[in-house]
Amino acid sequence: MAPSSNLFNAEEILAGICEWVKLESPTFEPEKVNRMMDEAEGAMRALGASIDRIPGSDGYADVVKATLPFGDDPDTPGILVLGHLDTVHPSGTIDGPLKLRREGDKVYGPGIFDMKGGMYLACYALRQVLNSGQKPNLPVTFLFISDEEVGSPSTRALIEAEAKRNRYVLVPEPSRHGNVVTGRHAFLRYTLRMHGKPAHAGADNKTGRSAIRAMARLVDRLEGLSDFGRGITYSVGVIRGGQWVNVIPIECMAEVLCVAPTEEAFAEVRQVMASLTPEDPEVRLVVEPGPVRPLFRASEATMALYEQARRLSEQAGIELPHGQFGGGSDGNFTGALGIATLDGLGVMGGGPHTHGEHLLVSSLEPRARLLAGLFESLS
Repeated sequence: MAPSSNLFNAEEILAGICEWVKLESPTFEPEKVNRMMDEAEGAMRALGASIDRIPGSDGYADVVKATLPFGDDPDTPGILVLGHLDTVHPSGTIDGPLKLRREGDKVYGPGIFDMKGGMYLACYALRQVLNSGQKPNLPVTFLFISDEEVGSPSTRALIEAEAKRNRYVLVPEPSRHGNVVTGRHAFLRYTLRMHGKPAHAGADNKTGRSAIRAMARLVDRLEGLSDFGRGITYSVGVIRGGQWVNVIPIECMAEVLCVAPTEEAFAEVRQVMASLTPEDPEVRLVVEPGPVRPLFRASEATMALYEQARRLSEQAGIELPHGQFGGGSDGNFTGALGIATLDGLGVMGGGPHTHGEHLLVSSLEPRARLLAGLFESLS
């Protein structure tokens, strides 16, 4: 059983989350992500954790690994709490389109839902277990990731290695409308590079071949292949091209995110991307595969972990539905390995990656109790 509910105070939880949200931490500003990592490190040291600060690589910020050797044997496979502290929101968002503010049950702010709220919630839940005089039966490790929002290109190997040392993985990513996540669709990233033919745009336009025009046609064709009924989608989120308005652009780059809910869809997406060609034979296209989040399908171990969580929620009179969803996370990596992984354990709310991102204060206490119950009961 989780500690007494009077140990959990939603306003206290919210105050702590807001302090984390005030520290903006866009992925591509590693010095700001590292300030957020300093905050997480301090919170874990206060719980008595030993800290391994892993220097960032490839231009990304550090990773913080915090270990608490609970249980009879610190070498026993234990519980990994896995989540990220980088966000998609650029610096200044909190002073502009997504101010930290409360409107009734909703509190808005960059990263408050995805996923600073969830990682703070997990720290708080463990703290309250310890404050109640209890301890987990197993060692607990927290892994704070710095590049999840771009596919975890520099941390995937670390995540997978750490997961293999543990029996359970708890991922406090945002809840999906009250659901926890027992599976996630696969995500494939690609970079497209279109090469055109130069010409003076004002004097000799017709002899050139615009890489931007060719890319625009390709993007329209590619996104049109999305099959929402089957859950297969293609989305271009970044596009850059050209240098001078009076020069026919000879280069254009686009970044593509593809979603595949099944193994068959995964293979289909790869085939589609590998066979892309421009309409104009005088234009050249290069397709570069990028980071992949593998398909996470619920294993027996994951479903057993879910059942434990469901029983804890049932004891509190709360339903806990589950399912497989899109929206990739680092849980894709651990779930794909067959390790018991329960994702979507974080706060409830909405608007991730938008200027409407918010959490629901009413979700904080029950979600904290669920996490605390898992810390106490997993063995």
